[in-house]
Amino acid sequence: MSLAEQAAPFLSYLETWLAERPVISLKEAVPAPDQAAVVSVDVINGFLYDGPLSSPRVAAIDEPLTHLMQTAWDYGVREMVLIQEGHTEDSLEFDAYGAHAILGTPQAETIDKIKALPFYDQLLTFYKDSIHPAINTDFENWLLERPHLDTFIVVGDVTDLCVYHLATYLKFHANAYRHPRRVIVPENCVQTWHLSVEAAAEIPAMPHHGDLLHATFLYHMALNAVEVVKAIQA
Repeated sequence: MSLAEQAAPFLSYLETWLAERPVISLKEAVPAPDQAAVVSVDVINGFLYDGPLSSPRVAAIDEPLTHLMQTAWDYGVREMVLIQEGHTEDSLEFDAYGAHAILGTPQAETIDKIKALPFYDQLLTFYKDSIHPAINTDFENWLLERPHLDTFIVVGDVTDLCVYHLATYLKFHANAYRHPRRVIVPENCVQTWHLSVEAAAEIPAMPHHGDLLHATFLYHMALNAVEVVKAIQA
């Protein structure tokens, strides 16, 4: 049997699993607002609107994501962090993905919908020069200084790279330091790009099936005890 034939039952299961993710209330997600944080990863112009790695699929999360941030703030959550790529001009990551999101350029800027939030000036931003949120950044120190935080809502892009690494890092970090911690990913606030096999052959580049990788990596987060939900509502 081919790999596609072998995988067919699992892919059917995966599609059903994703469709059945629950919608939960903010109160269910965050019983104690002063013990929770919202962490947004890579919600910048270069991945949503403008640049070689931008995608309309990813751009569609701007409204639900900022709505969730506003709702959480109104509910009393005050720990909100933006983790964003801000590359040096000679970043080694460009070997894999090409030049993008160079610090100081419009591509590396936070999207305007987040900047328009009335509490934007109270958000903390960490810049990273790789996919990982905590390697050579101060994010881990920020975590260690806040052991009272026991719930993290992760939003942003892209599902199979930076969101995946952020959510699993938060879970693994908690396990290693023996901190009981919920990590919640609302599916409507994360997304990844799509590049078909045919289009990739013309560039050339490696193809990237957006729907499959979005679902697969959400599932893999769940395998690692990250809570994947359809959405978080007021």
